[in-house]
Amino acid sequence: MNLLLNILWLICGGFLICVEYILSSLLLMVTIIGIPFGFQTLKLSMLALCPFGREVRSCPGDGGCLSVLMNIIWIFVGGIWISLSHLAFGVLLCITIIGIPFGLQHFKLAGLALTPFGKEIVQLLYSDRIIL
Repeated sequence: MNLLLNILWLICGGFLICVEYILSSLLLMVTIIGIPFGFQTLKLSMLALCPFGREVRSCPGDGGCLSVLMNIIWIFVGGIWISLSHLAFGVLLCITIIGIPFGLQHFKLAGLALTPFGKEIVQLLYSDRIIL
């Protein structure tokens, strides 16, 4: 079921979101200062490619104070706008019953887009349930 939802996600705009994140990641990696932010944008692109059946988890010992500092910089530089755009798409998609699973994925992307440092994306191995 997750495979079918991921295919529908790709057809309905998920592929374009992924390409946008990859292009922005490449642009960020042009400068040495932008490399850590480019890696976080790559993390967003991997979740935007196939969000169903994946979960975002916090890494408790990963980064520490540097992770918090980088998240603060990320929020002020552009993370808030990325997160707000995903929230807007999520609200629009949740208006219809068919769009609710896709809206929930945008909410998941919004949470990761707001603070990507210190988080990881894990694949869930459930075959009979839809993991949102």
